[in-house]
This record gives sequence, C-alpha cells and structure tokens, in this order.
Amino acid sequence: MGSWNRTANMVETIFDLPVEKQIFYAVLGFSWTVYLWEAYLSYRQRRIYRSTTHVPQELGKIMDSETFEKSRLYQLDKSNFSFWSGLYSETEGTLILLLGGIPFLWAVAGSVTTRFGFGPEYEITQSLVFLTLATLFSALTGLPWSLYNIFVIEEKHGFNQQTLGFFLKDAVKKFAVTQCILLPVTSLLLYIIKIGGDYFFIYAWLFTLAVSLVLVTIYADYIAPLFDKFTPLPEGELKTDIETMAKSISFPLTKVYVVEGSKRSSHSNAYFYGFFKNKRIVLFDTLLEDYSPLNKSGEPQPEQPESDETSAEVKVKPKNKKQGCNNPEILAVLGHELGHWKLGHTVKNIVISQMNSFLCFSLFAVLIGRKELFVAFGFNDSQPTLIGLMIIFQFIFSPYNELLSFCLTVLSRRFEFQADAFARNMGKASELYSALIKLNKDNLGFPVADWLFSMWHYSHPPLLERLRALGNVKQD
Repeated sequence: MGSWNRTANMVETIFDLPVEKQIFYAVLGFSWTVYLWEAYLSYRQRRIYRSTTHVPQELGKIMDSETFEKSRLYQLDKSNFSFWSGLYSETEGTLILLLGGIPFLWAVAGSVTTRFGFGPEYEITQSLVFLTLATLFSALTGLPWSLYNIFVIEEKHGFNQQTLGFFLKDAVKKFAVTQCILLPVTSLLLYIIKIGGDYFFIYAWLFTLAVSLVLVTIYADYIAPLFDKFTPLPEGELKTDIETMAKSISFPLTKVYVVEGSKRSSHSNAYFYGFFKNKRIVLFDTLLEDYSPLNKSGEPQPEQPESDETSAEVKVKPKNKKQGCNNPEILAVLGHELGHWKLGHTVKNIVISQMNSFLCFSLFAVLIGRKELFVAFGFNDSQPTLIGLMIIFQFIFSPYNELLSFCLTVLSRRFEFQADAFARNMGKASELYSALIKLNKDNLGFPVADWLFSMWHYSHPPLLERLRALGNVKQD
C-alpha cells in the first residue's frame, strides 16, 4: 500500500509541474520506455542465441552445424554490441536534454554567424550552422562505434573487406555529400515555411515530396557512384535471361548494373530503381557466384601495381566456399524483387510515406505556435523554425512514429510473402528456395527467432516461414 501511495504522489507531483516541464519529462520518460522495451526484446532474442546451440531438427536439411554455430555467434556478438551502443545513445540523448545541449549548440551557432556579420535576424543562416555542428557532433560520437562494429565484429566474422584508410576516407566523403544535400534542402524548406502563410504546410509537403523523388531518381546515377563502382552487366546468358524475364511482366528495364560491393563487405543485395519507363536493376557482385571477387581470392591472381587504389585500400580474404547464387537463383531473387513492382508495393509505400508526411506537416502547422514546446527544451526567448521541426517531429511525434514503424514492419512482412508468391507463380519456387538458403548462409542469418522480437523488428519474415510458404519444393 505504501509503494502505491508513493507512486500516486509522484504522479500527482508531475501533474502539478508547469506544462513545459510536463512536456519535457513526458518526452524523456517515453524515450526511456521505448529503450527499455527494445532492450527487453533484445534480451529475449539473446536468450535464443545462447540456448539454441544445436541445429533444430526441422533445419537439419537446410543448414549444417558449422554454419549454424557461426551464425549464432555472429548474431550474438551483434546483439551484445547493439545493447551497449543503444545504452550509450540513450544516455547521450538524455544528457543532451538535461544539460541543455540543444539551446547551447544554437547559441554557439549564433556566435559563429555573428562573427561573420550575421545578426539574429538571419535565422536560416544560424540554422544551417547549427545543423552542420549537430551532424558533425553526431558523426564524431558515432565514429568509435562504427569502427568497432566494422573492424572488430564484422572483421571477426569474415565480412569486413575495408582497410582503416578506406573507411576514414569514405566517412569524410559521406559527411561532405550529406552536407551538400542537407544544407540547401533545409534552407529552402525553412524559407518556404517562413513565407508560406497560412498554407505553408502544403507547400512544405510538396517541396519535400519533390526532393524525395529527385533524390530517388538521381541517387544510383550520380550519388552512389561517388562511393562504389557501377559497371554494366556483361552481355551473356544472365543478362539475356534478366531482360527476357523483365519483358514477360512488362517491366520497363533499361539497364542492368553490377556494383562493387565486395570492396566494403561480403554481404550481398539487389535492388531496382527509377520511375516510369526508365527502370534499372542493380546487383551486388557478392550476389553473383560467377562474378564475386571473393570466389576468386583463393586462385592465383596477377600482380597489381602498388599505386592501384583497390589493392591499396581493399583487402580480399580467401574464402573456403563459393559466395553468391547461380544464374537460375539470381533470376528467382529478381523475380521476387520484380514482384514488389508488379504488385504495386513500391507505389503503395510511396503513397503511405507521403500521406504520413502530409499529416505530420499539418500537425506541425498546428503546434509550431505553442511557445511552451520551445520553453520545455530551453528556448525561452526565441522560437527558431528548425528547432520547432526538431522538437515536434523528433520528440512530440515519437509515440506516433513508434506505432507507425511497427505497422510498416507488419506490412513489409506481408509484402515479402506476396513477392515470394509472385516468384513462385513464375515457376521459380525451387530456385528461390535454394537462393534464400544460400543468402542466409552467406550473410550468417540465424534462422531461429523469438516470436516477440521477430514480430516487432523483422521487416522480412524468418527464413523458415518463407520456406514453408514456398512449399517443400527442394529438400537438399
């Protein structure tokens, strides 16, 4: 009874606080609630990793004990890393809020702009300086975690293909490209909000829609090649079969590229992009059994000159087994990906995203004038638009964002089953079955999952569920 009274008194005390304090502690409390929920889910999954040390009977035909143990240890290491990095991130965020880190950084940005002759009336300029400092801080604090993840965990389990020099150069390049996109887009968005009048939220939404469509269109042609080498898939049986399959479902394919993913990692992937009649398919070289450099690393290689950038910055490790899929399996994987297009999943995701964006901007228009939101986070004398965007979209909308994220995860799993069924109906069930097993082995995916963890986190169904849905078409 005593503990219940103490809890009731504490709740009553919180509601006696000024509204801005209630907002602040509600945001902080919800953030820690989400973190503890995520930590609990991860704990459940770690118990699976620790206790499931032998291949379950139903997996005996698709996974050998050596691969099973490798995947178990890999996922356990990743889960432990995620726990500590998540705890650090949550603690850092809490300290930033409690110690007034956001208004402090805004004041620093103001001091910088003042030195260059820009007064408080140049809010957009100050906002850009603030954004640069904030992203720089985030990059620097996240750097040790990225280094550990790549050069300890990924290295230990045989996935990392980068050297330290390549990683650091890549990080600098990513930061520079991000700023080149982020700063102009943010300045235009802030300008639109300021001059847009009563209907600014409509103009802001239309602007972000246009930006997202442009970025999707130009990413693979102009941005991704800054980081990875893209080459057309050579003429041959695979390219001919891909073009034939695309034509059979009226997919307007224009080009097929192979991206040199092996210089970073031995993980594999494939995707398509483009709008209207200009679709392209991108295959990671690590996905292609006949093209992956990792399959050739054990063979004698011609000597390369010391000045060659690839040999200087990328290390290729010998592998004892073949990486990737054969041509029929690649076609099955692409049949799955093209199923997403044919079934309208891509369009549906864009529509959902834009409906959500419009809703958020509409609510932002209602809330931006509430001074108590700014006071809650230390802005007593000013209400900068960029800070308002950060407070409302990141903090106030956080419960809604969590719910939306879960709903989209559920929808994504449904789409994945539908895309698998599409590939099966194309007569590629057997090939997709074996491809999923190979990709799971290549990426050391652990096929046993806690039901609650997978329900909350998995955007793709667990391997066994996908194989069961495809049917027992291949049992070797």
